[in-house]
Amino acid sequence: MKRRTKRRPPDIRIGVHTSIAGGISNAVERAYALGCNSMQIFSHNPRQWAQSRIPVNEVERFIQLRSEYGISPVFIHTSYLINLAAGSDEILKKSIELLSYEMDNADRLGAEYVVLHAGSAGGDNERDARMRAVRAIRKSIGSVRCRARLLLENTAGERGDITSSMQAIAEIIDQCRTGNIGGICVDTCHAFAAGYDLREKKGVERLLGEIDNCTGIDKLKLIHLNDAKKPVGSGVDRHEQIGNGFIGIGGFRTFLSDKRVRSVPMILETPKENEDDDKKNLEKVFGILSKTDGSSPTSRSP
Repeated sequence: MKRRTKRRPPDIRIGVHTSIAGGISNAVERAYALGCNSMQIFSHNPRQWAQSRIPVNEVERFIQLRSEYGISPVFIHTSYLINLAAGSDEILKKSIELLSYEMDNADRLGAEYVVLHAGSAGGDNERDARMRAVRAIRKSIGSVRCRARLLLENTAGERGDITSSMQAIAEIIDQCRTGNIGGICVDTCHAFAAGYDLREKKGVERLLGEIDNCTGIDKLKLIHLNDAKKPVGSGVDRHEQIGNGFIGIGGFRTFLSDKRVRSVPMILETPKENEDDDKKNLEKVFGILSKTDGSSPTSRSP
């Protein structure tokens, strides 16, 4: 694939969630063609419980290409089916097995991190559901040694969500007591939907301050950079193109001006309605980054 020239700042690690269609190594080519120096993928079909071994030749080509193109870190997003807080014994068992499979795939591919939505409580008490997730994570990866590290992602505050606040995520990490958890992933759409108003300096400070207080800001290992289709505090997880949603270009300028996020890898999970959407969204982010120097916690207004 021909590489297009991008205006990516050299000190920023940025990428998109890239398709694995036609073979998992093709995702690396797609990321490189977009000018990315980081990337996120699914390691298999995320809507199926079935597990199959990634062919050795695909693993080898994936590792070779990402080294050749300087793409790092690599993130694997876990299947949407995983629910480690499920009340159903069958779903819980399948989820535990699938998380183990995801971590094994990450180690085979040399991916640094695996991103996890811990699950939903359904109609149960949220704290009880978080403790189920803790036990499930321990059972899945607590006693094994993984090279990849698990990242817990914040959620949008929909009914049953157990990780829409930084305090809730920190509780799971603390209770798991395993070195296999490397930190957290913050999704801007999810945070906005959960009530963190990233358009305002005080909203950014609230989010990053809670992270620092709950886990330490050094545990922020990934930012999912997505606009939001619904207003702040909506509790609705609907991603939008950068600048086309309720966060808006001004909101991203405020958020990305904060020096605490500048060294954190960023992955876009924006909607892909046509072939050029990833390119357009990356260009918008590059443009915002070029106008923000990150010299102070929130150095510019929207």
